[in-house]
Amino acid sequence: MSKSRYRIATLNANSIRVRLPQILAWMDDHQADVVCVQETKVQDEDFPLAEIEAAGYQAVFRGKKSYEGVAILSREEAQDVCYGLDDGDEPDEPRLVAATIRGVPILNTYVPQGRSVDSQHFQYKLAWLGRVRRYLERHYAPDQPLVWVGDLNVAPTEIDVYAPERQVKHVDFHPDARAALAEVMTWGLVDVFRQHHPDEPGQFSYFDFRIRNAVDNNLGWRIDHILATEALAAKSVDAWIDVEARRAERPSDHTFVVADFEL
Repeated sequence: MSKSRYRIATLNANSIRVRLPQILAWMDDHQADVVCVQETKVQDEDFPLAEIEAAGYQAVFRGKKSYEGVAILSREEAQDVCYGLDDGDEPDEPRLVAATIRGVPILNTYVPQGRSVDSQHFQYKLAWLGRVRRYLERHYAPDQPLVWVGDLNVAPTEIDVYAPERQVKHVDFHPDARAALAEVMTWGLVDVFRQHHPDEPGQFSYFDFRIRNAVDNNLGWRIDHILATEALAAKSVDAWIDVEARRAERPSDHTFVVADFEL
């Protein structure tokens, strides 16, 4: 049986209605099978489903007005769709959508940012990552295919952020945040981007609008991730960050992170 390419990307859109033309054009240009979107910032009744379907794609989504929101856009219909953390606490449905597409289970999340290290929001972020670990334990197996993608709001190592010595108290690089993500990954996940670029510094997916010439000067963070179980990561043939898309007119402050698999 011949293998076929499976291309999945993740993007924090910072408003899907603003970025939708770019997303759809990117999907066409790059022949993506799946694009997982975070921070859609739109309540479900206003989600641009008609435009997405008119372009020939499917979508599953959950959101709320002006904040958060997740969606999975795909060429083929999503199966086994579910939303939110199902552990009896606040489900946070606009932060998690899971589905299976072309036989690949996908978990798309927008992890809370945390605001400031001394706030309850940061503690909520750490607890949220712990809840993801238990979600994985309930619903998946580390020896089976799974891809977890999204804006995880954590730069795992020093090469994943510019000027790391200045960022240690930042909520996305604080040791507690990095440890919390590392603990989730011990369940059995591989950083697919780092599998292909193990020691390459300066590879960033987020460039703050508030920093002048951040893209040109490569002042960014790698906080958007594609993680997979070893069973699926072994089938990955490439991964990259499309920095040029961040230079587009009216871009998000994030850009596409992409991985290719041969299934």
